[in-house]
Amino acid sequence: MSRHPVNTILTQLGGISFHTANSLRSVSSAFALDLRRTAGYMVADSRGRVVGRVECPMYGTAPDVPDALSVRAGFLSRRRRLVPADAIEQIDGASGVIGLRVERESIRSFL
Repeated sequence: MSRHPVNTILTQLGGISFHTANSLRSVSSAFALDLRRTAGYMVADSRGRVVGRVECPMYGTAPDVPDALSVRAGFLSRRRRLVPADAIEQIDGASGVIGLRVERESIRSFL
């Protein structure tokens, strides 16, 4: 009888490893692109590097449809990155991970 760890999200088998340069291996899309319910999701760039966690959706052109996400890099970090909706490749609702199609350096930062 094989035993699986209770929390596989933070293990190498789950795809996220905090021990090897904060990398993310794969993200499978589970839901449609709905940015309103992504607060707290982890964001990874196209190379699998962790960008940060979603703080809140950002609204611009329409008052009820978010155009971008505000992503904070660390717990005490004041700087945030503005991730536009068209830079998002996949959202995995099961593990709470958002995969981007761009690299971390191409994302604009703001205060």
